[in-house]
Amino acid sequence: MDPKCWHVELNDGHFIPVLGLGTHAPEEVPKIKAVEITKLAIDAGFHHIDCAHVYNNEKEVGQAIRSKIEDGTVKREDIFYTSKLWITFLQPDLVRPALEKSLKNLQLDYVDLYIIHFPTALKPGEELLPEDEHGKVIFDTVDLCATWEAMEKCKDAGLTKSIGVSNFNHRQLEKILNKPGLKYKPVCNQVECHPYLNQNKLLDFCKSKDIVLVAYSALGSQRLKGWVDQSAPVLLEDPVLCAMAKKYERTPAQIVLRYQVQRGVVVLAKCDNEKQMKENMQVFEFQLTSEDMKVLDGLNRNLRYAPYQFAAEHPEYPFFDEY
Repeated sequence: MDPKCWHVELNDGHFIPVLGLGTHAPEEVPKIKAVEITKLAIDAGFHHIDCAHVYNNEKEVGQAIRSKIEDGTVKREDIFYTSKLWITFLQPDLVRPALEKSLKNLQLDYVDLYIIHFPTALKPGEELLPEDEHGKVIFDTVDLCATWEAMEKCKDAGLTKSIGVSNFNHRQLEKILNKPGLKYKPVCNQVECHPYLNQNKLLDFCKSKDIVLVAYSALGSQRLKGWVDQSAPVLLEDPVLCAMAKKYERTPAQIVLRYQVQRGVVVLAKCDNEKQMKENMQVFEFQLTSEDMKVLDGLNRNLRYAPYQFAAEHPEYPFFDEY
């Protein structure tokens, strides 16, 4: 089966490709590289591109998408593009201008999916992480239901096809789902998810509400300094995982991606070379046994590579709940 056909239906009737390209790159990677990587990915068959305002590379990613449309490789409707509302723009009146800014950077008329990046509001403004004189991040308070209403208006205006959230716990999702006058349910919850943090409870909850779980840091993590604990174990070097990769004659990355696909999770893979991209696309060519799925489930250790520590004291910090 052609990987391009592997899609999951969202609760609003749109379809999302099961495998996506993550574009968050460390600061030291030159931005121009985002153009080259995105082009390579589209050529390798990745039609789902995941980006965000805070990654600071939407101009470059947009340039790559447009050049692949112009050279006839893809049409706009073949590409599923996700952008994210950063947490300094959670005040309802800032939501649409933030999306319009992303569209301007991308030079696109619409995004396919727009999601709230994190539930903890920070002081509005252009500073991505506004700090006080003591170097502490400055929090803001916002009603997430009001933010959600502004997201719904963006969908109605045709600026985005679908709307969702990221890094929400089940309680925060319930809050949106139970909102009086809810017009659109979130189509997805994008969260860190891999065999060391399998999110089984959150996955079950999302499935019960017809919300797709999207996995980021699915291959472990790029270990971004300042965001990720440098002493955390490297997922793709896990001996159980490596033994399984050997058994299936696949790479550890392919095993991890296939694990998510079989659980009904939409999975984002970051990679910057053509060989790995093509390998990642091969996850549709094999299947893991139910026994091996259980073995991978057993690797769970609730290890979070990206705890968003700077927001831990915010009342809406999502990760103190069990799921």
